[in-house]
Amino acid sequence: MPDPAGRFERSACGCCMGNLAAAMLTRRQLLAGAGIAVVAGGVLPAIGAVAAGEKKPRQQPIRVPLRVQPVFNCHIYPRKEATSWRVTGAINDEAELRREEEHIRSDLAAMAAGAEFPLEILPLVTVGDAEQAAAAAKGDFDVLVIYAARRNVPVLEALAANDKWNLMFVRHRSGPLYYMYIGAHVHFLRKRRDEFGQPNMTVHDIVVDDHGELLWRLRALYALKNLRGKRVVAVGGAAGWGADGRAAPDRARKTWNMDLCEVSYDDLGKRIEAARRTPEIVNRCDAAAGEYLAQPGVSLETTREFVARAFLLDEVFRNLLDEAETDTLTVNSCMSTIMPISETTACLPLGLLNDDGYLAFCESDFVAIPAGILLHYVAARPVFFCNPSLPHRGIVTVSHCTAPRRMDGQRLERVRILTHYESDYGAAPKVEMPRGQAVTVIDADFAGQRWLGFEGEIADSPFFPICRTQLDLKIHGDWERLLEEVRGFHWMVAYGNHLREVGYAVAKAGLGWLPISWTTLRGV
Repeated sequence: MPDPAGRFERSACGCCMGNLAAAMLTRRQLLAGAGIAVVAGGVLPAIGAVAAGEKKPRQQPIRVPLRVQPVFNCHIYPRKEATSWRVTGAINDEAELRREEEHIRSDLAAMAAGAEFPLEILPLVTVGDAEQAAAAAKGDFDVLVIYAARRNVPVLEALAANDKWNLMFVRHRSGPLYYMYIGAHVHFLRKRRDEFGQPNMTVHDIVVDDHGELLWRLRALYALKNLRGKRVVAVGGAAGWGADGRAAPDRARKTWNMDLCEVSYDDLGKRIEAARRTPEIVNRCDAAAGEYLAQPGVSLETTREFVARAFLLDEVFRNLLDEAETDTLTVNSCMSTIMPISETTACLPLGLLNDDGYLAFCESDFVAIPAGILLHYVAARPVFFCNPSLPHRGIVTVSHCTAPRRMDGQRLERVRILTHYESDYGAAPKVEMPRGQAVTVIDADFAGQRWLGFEGEIADSPFFPICRTQLDLKIHGDWERLLEEVRGFHWMVAYGNHLREVGYAVAKAGLGWLPISWTTLRGV
């Protein structure tokens, strides 16, 4: 059953399937709820393993909240005559300590109210010694945020000695001055030596005064939490682009603990055929296609039949997501293999899924898919999976025959529904993304060791004889270095500037990170 956050419990028992016709609901019938159990990392079985007529509500996009435990490290120094009885910093009596606790709670409440992602702030805990700190570090949370008012390094070390993520907040001008504004670097991180010696924390985990700076780090960790363990339905099997991408599915399982559920094309064909034999489904998908084509900003430049079949394929894909209890799907061999089965292309259905908040990628390229999932959760909007070209004179062209329209998470961009370029068949969107729009681009390497990122803006949306949705991007950064440093193949593009969050998350995952743009947090 689902929890209030939209996370779904997963069973490790056998595989089950729902009745196809019963499970195929329209997007207007989306309800929060759970699907049915599948074997982790297994293959979704053939149709009919659950009694006919059993209805399951639609799987919703999954956004698992980040649980944050704030801890205030403070105690009151007893006065002693003729000796140094206190250490630098404010908060010198119980009344001041209680006022600061309320100040912290107020700051956290304001920060949480401004979060664009699910964030659960647990009650503040105040600790004054190592024993209390060790107890606090054992709680059920994802991130420990230490408000470090005192220099008591053993207390701070006990707090950080966990298998979670740790952040430290210190005050300079935002309230009573904390000692660790002065001592975090030398006492805590460096242990009064030249080299860093604190496990599980770096200089990039320490924030001064600004809860906005704390929030973007939490957003990065939220994205990383939602990437790890992500279940992905892989139609046609899990794969990786290129000769060096063959190990990508295994690497996705190892590095990100991803759960890859493979669906054969034979199974997909049976599902499509079953849907075609169900007049209710055919009529509903045809009506949905008509409503889509009647929207403002949509022009049809292929046959309507291709679009109607694309909506039927979209329903089949959503049913797969329901049964796997996940929100993420990819399609392997999505050109010649799927076309004879679906009598259309997967381009438009994948775009429709992304527009509704799911994650859907073509080519089953697990070299790039983890980067797309992370960027999706950081940006809180769809991402564009695309092919790059050769950077030159500060410009690079990216393109693909599937693209979301709701790239800002709100409005639908104008779109031309054409054929898929290479086949001149089916229904593929040419999304007209606006000039001047800021974007973030992520490039994952084949080896799974280093990601690259840069910021830019859309300079043009041309119409070359290449994949249908096309962007000329102006590179905000050293384009000549980008030319030398590109690895892998597919790129991920999102509206907005998100490099610092992505870089922070990538570093936490233990991968290398190379930011090309000027505005990026460097050194993480």
